[in-house]
Amino acid sequence: MTRAMDAYRSLEKQFARLSALQEAEGLLHWDSSVMMPEGGGVDRGEQLATLAALAHEMITAPHVGDLIEQAAEADLDPWQAANLREMRRTRAHATAVPGDLVEATSRAVSSCEGIWRQARAKSDFAAVRPALEQVVALTRHSARAKAEALGCTVYDALLDQFEPGGSCAAIDPLFADLESFLPPFLDAVLDHQGDVADTPPGPYDQTAQETLGRTIMQAMGFDFRHGRLDVSAHPFCGGTPGDVRITTRYDTGDYSSALMGVIHETGHGLYERGLPSAWRRQPVGLARGMSIHESQSLLMEMQAGRSRDFFSFFGPLVRERFGVNGDDWTDEAQHRRAIQVRRGYIRVNADEVTYPLHVILRYRLERAMVEGTLEVADLPGAWNEGFERLLGIPVPDHCHGVMQDVHWFDGLIGYFPTYTLGAMTAAQLYAAAVLHNPDIPRSLTEGDFAPLLAWLRPNVHEKASSLSTHELLVQATGKPLDAGVFKAHLTRRYLV
Repeated sequence: MTRAMDAYRSLEKQFARLSALQEAEGLLHWDSSVMMPEGGGVDRGEQLATLAALAHEMITAPHVGDLIEQAAEADLDPWQAANLREMRRTRAHATAVPGDLVEATSRAVSSCEGIWRQARAKSDFAAVRPALEQVVALTRHSARAKAEALGCTVYDALLDQFEPGGSCAAIDPLFADLESFLPPFLDAVLDHQGDVADTPPGPYDQTAQETLGRTIMQAMGFDFRHGRLDVSAHPFCGGTPGDVRITTRYDTGDYSSALMGVIHETGHGLYERGLPSAWRRQPVGLARGMSIHESQSLLMEMQAGRSRDFFSFFGPLVRERFGVNGDDWTDEAQHRRAIQVRRGYIRVNADEVTYPLHVILRYRLERAMVEGTLEVADLPGAWNEGFERLLGIPVPDHCHGVMQDVHWFDGLIGYFPTYTLGAMTAAQLYAAAVLHNPDIPRSLTEGDFAPLLAWLRPNVHEKASSLSTHELLVQATGKPLDAGVFKAHLTRRYLV
């Protein structure tokens, strides 16, 4: 048994080194989106490819497999056992794909993302198409290899990287339920809400937006000693639990998109900061998949950040920061704009009602690409047709359509379903938190997120990957993921 425990301890050291290497890779990705000069792309691609290859060599080394088998005989506590389980899953993904494919994919993704950034501004899909075709071809190759090794479908093999244990078999009925519910619900909401005035035209000074964003982040509990706020083409949260990197993008004509983006990404950052320090750089200490991660951002943005309670705090800050007043700037008027429902093109700006339809479209398209029933050349047409069918409006150009998100161009294929799974999970977690502490909504009127965070820390953040997604949700809320909770939330907010 001592030999088995020694094997486990050796694995902990190996995975700690691997995690540090991957953290460095992540920070280079952040830099390429935020700070890197345009001419640095080639060098950065080589750097990232080298780090990806080194990480792959570390996890696929034969002795790591031997250590995992030896450690299985050790007398492990529940967290150690969960850690070994996650080590085994991580290695299974890595060993399924040869190192040269990992390196080639890293180079292709780095190149494609750089081309996308320039082509997106011109709505020029033709310019990025060859690079995306290469990324999709390599992704298909990886998916087939992983599916064979893991004994699942090609799409499930990719999904498992982002949502451990997730499957199309579980997602399809949930999404079919939402697809049947949302279109008629959307019509009812549009009739019910009547005319809602747009945000009065700016300009809204970018510096003022940034200052207000930082104020809200601090109210939410973000620690700027362990994080930053920057600008990028696509808002995201990166970095490490000890160095959280948040980005947003500013629009001087409408401050709300940047500020809600900040709240959203801060939800991600708070989760990362709340992961258990005792299991830092161990697989069990990582976030529990992307549906839980998205639940934390959407819980903060949609459940709390767009509540009427929060606008009692947020509304006066907006009036003070931008020097505005009058009927358009009451707390109620601002809140009505924040929960306005409309058919729109851009996912990251979408409301709660239409957002799942954006995700359902992307899920079906990326699944078809991976399964080989949709080619990249046909992607824009499929996007435009599906979008108009689901959202009811025609797509004007590629920038507002197939090129709006970085994910596919950055090799993140198999990721999109987690956004809507996260929205459903957020509704369920928030309902459980308020049931536990009915004072949470009142606290939000004062900009006090501490009671909400006090519930999330032990029930979600500190669990990390010690439990499966299903187990975590059952422990926190008393039941598995229930679409009915999400639909009830939408009904209360938008029709009552």
